[in-house]
Amino acid sequence: MSRTHRRTAAALVYDTQSGDPAPRLVAKGYGLLADMIVQRAKEAGLYVHEAPEMVSLLMQVDLDARIPPQLYQAVAELLAWLHRLESGAENEPAHGGATAQDVTDVVATEIEGGTAAR
Repeated sequence: MSRTHRRTAAALVYDTQSGDPAPRLVAKGYGLLADMIVQRAKEAGLYVHEAPEMVSLLMQVDLDARIPPQLYQAVAELLAWLHRLESGAENEPAHGGATAQDVTDVVATEIEGGTAAR
């Protein structure tokens, strides 16, 4: 019996201007709902990152809840990398001054049992 692979997606928003201390989970879902999350993110010009381990952890967070402290480091690294990518410095190593203030939305996706092909 073959296992059916379902896409899983989770969306974060981090608005440093609002004073939020941590990113919030604003959408998550499996299958068709995950496909809709990814489609809307792409239509809005948001970054879609495939990170099976991260999305698995994000699926455990309640909707509209801030990410737990245990995820701060992983999400901060993703946001810092994304900030470097957007600023054209993606090949430069991360440094302590890297921030993600210009980054407000990230969608993480996976297909259970493997990674999605793009």
